[in-house]
Amino acid sequence: MKKLYNLLRCYWNYALSRLGLVRISHMPLFVSVEPAAVCQLRCPACPVGMKGERMRGLGDERMMSREVWERTLSEVRDYAHTIQFYFQGEPLLNKDLPQMIREAHEAGLYTIVSTNAQAMTEELAHELVTAGLSRIIISMDGLTQESYSAYRIGGDIEKCKAALRYLREAKQRLHARIIIELQCLRLRTNEQEWQELKRVYKSLGADRLTLKTAQLYDYADGHPLMPSDTRYSRYIQGPDGKYHRRRLGRGCLRVWSGVVVTTAGEVLPCCYDKAHQFSYGNIMDTPMRELFRNEKAMAFRKAALTEQPDICKECWR
Repeated sequence: MKKLYNLLRCYWNYALSRLGLVRISHMPLFVSVEPAAVCQLRCPACPVGMKGERMRGLGDERMMSREVWERTLSEVRDYAHTIQFYFQGEPLLNKDLPQMIREAHEAGLYTIVSTNAQAMTEELAHELVTAGLSRIIISMDGLTQESYSAYRIGGDIEKCKAALRYLREAKQRLHARIIIELQCLRLRTNEQEWQELKRVYKSLGADRLTLKTAQLYDYADGHPLMPSDTRYSRYIQGPDGKYHRRRLGRGCLRVWSGVVVTTAGEVLPCCYDKAHQFSYGNIMDTPMRELFRNEKAMAFRKAALTEQPDICKECWR
């Protein structure tokens, strides 16, 4: 009932904000935690992959510590519905991930992991399923190594396919309810495979297929990864011949309903704050209840309703 009441208050506060009364009397409905701040791959449109490190470091924390995780869980377990175990790095690199999932599951939270699957093993798949993971997203952008590695630089598509098999086998063996989702970015390099993916994803071991538009950098003059059919792109060509970001409405519900907690414990408004520009503060210093309602948080929400911060202009919610 506490979680349901929190959800109702969140939507009520959001509705009031659209009428000009910005207020917060609830706690986050969901939290994205960052198990790891590093990755094995060098994806060209990922801040970690582009530079092999964080776009902007706020500390040397490569993995989320037990202290940060336990503080986060204790602060949100009574109010939140979902914990997403991903932000910028590769979550499977954190050896504590299965235990973190188990603890969140035991707290009654819906749990999601998004992974490049390069570190997945049969044993790890078993651990994740037995931990009570609700949903796992496997990023596999193509059906061949050539199309896949055009974006997932340094990755092996066979490891993705093996991960799907391991998860399906563990799900069947344990009679688990985990949802296995295969996610593919819509790119020019794999657009000839979209229909085939729709046909074969279940045979690969997935329960669900998501074809997702890709965020790109330096797109004004076009981009080699941009789909040839702009219906499947976040960018559209204007009268000036330049490509522009498709416009989105203001007042994103996500900054009313959730937060991101980094490996270092920084609390961010959303997953598009990749450079930690709008940190509300650190959960190790200040309770989440205060961080979620402080001046920085309220100022960001007001800006999201009006002029829109730069990170909102890049969003594709």
